[in-house]
Amino acid sequence: MTAASPRIPAMDVLRGCAVMGILWMNITAFALPQNAYFNPVAAGLMSAGDIAFWASSLILVDGKMRGLFSLLFGASMLLLIDREEMAGRDGTRTQLVRGGWLLAIGLLHHILLWWGDILVTYAVVGTIALLFAQKEPLALVKWAFLAFLIHFLICGAFIASLYGWAHAAAAPGAAAATREGLDSFLAGLSDPSSPIIQQDIAIYTGSFGGIVRHHLTGFVGDWLWTFLFTGLDTLGFMLLGMAMLKGGFLIGRWPAEQYRQTARHCFLIGLVPMIGLTIWVIASGFAPLTAFSTALLWSFPFRIPLAVGWAALILWLLARHRDHWLVGRIAATGRMALSNYLGTSLIMTAIFYGWGLGLFGQVRPAAFPLLLIAAWAVMLLWSKPWLDRFAMGPAEWVWRSLQQGKLQKIRRSA
Repeated sequence: MTAASPRIPAMDVLRGCAVMGILWMNITAFALPQNAYFNPVAAGLMSAGDIAFWASSLILVDGKMRGLFSLLFGASMLLLIDREEMAGRDGTRTQLVRGGWLLAIGLLHHILLWWGDILVTYAVVGTIALLFAQKEPLALVKWAFLAFLIHFLICGAFIASLYGWAHAAAAPGAAAATREGLDSFLAGLSDPSSPIIQQDIAIYTGSFGGIVRHHLTGFVGDWLWTFLFTGLDTLGFMLLGMAMLKGGFLIGRWPAEQYRQTARHCFLIGLVPMIGLTIWVIASGFAPLTAFSTALLWSFPFRIPLAVGWAALILWLLARHRDHWLVGRIAATGRMALSNYLGTSLIMTAIFYGWGLGLFGQVRPAAFPLLLIAAWAVMLLWSKPWLDRFAMGPAEWVWRSLQQGKLQKIRRSA
């Protein structure tokens, strides 16, 4: 989440945009039952504003900001290894220790705050990505797309099994248990009154202790499912990020026009099919399997060019407006990405969970942009003043201190 020093301004800006962008998608999972992330009607009838927010999220954000995050994580691993080895230390060992403490932070984040944590996955997948760190850029790209292909096949096999289940349940003489199981699964993806949805609401409008117990008891199963459907996706983006760092893309070395053309090509490749998929889901009346398969499987191939396109667009804008006051604010937000990521979890769960304001399941997606703008304003307003006084964010300081085995200096010298 944090690149090694000395700072690379382009990567700080990219990281700042990513940490703000990922909240756009995560806010649905903070505010609504888990299945609403895959099919918005699971949280109730949709207004035009609700549909507009869901559609823009699916087309522009879902998986793309996490992909951008993963690109930067893979690149930052190489920067850390290079810095450590130039100082005469074992870069791989340092990265393993760093990843181990990130795993611990992620576990606490998942159990105490939010089930949607990505830090545990990053820690585990980052360890695997270390095996590829010495490879040339072209080899890294090939391995990345192999990971993407296997991920797509795994997701495809799972979706095929669901359609097979539906076919078996619809067949004459199908067992009652088969039909009941399918009905329960589909209701959980489309019916706000289903037991699955109501259980989510009861848990997250309940006490802090109840939420923690739920996270503890379900952690192993939940994380294994998460890893199955995001692990290879994340690995692919990390390897792609390593290649893009070695090729100079992520550090702003390319000409501005090349970034513009790359962004244009990537968005042309990704946006048209994503718009088509979105129309397909709406035309189906948000049919459970259609919405679920789109979110999990069919949208995946287009996340890759769109994540790269977002990176190229941001770097093109940076090349044209490097001295704009907002650039410094976004870069500071990126330098404190871990603090801002964990901080948004704390703020959002305080708004929606029962131990806070208890608004879980009550705020419609059409209102989410207002919360996003407020959260982004907080990130942009607090990050730079903090870094004017301190060398790193509070979460980054904890992480660095754990990694080094001693408290690190945080205050800047006068």
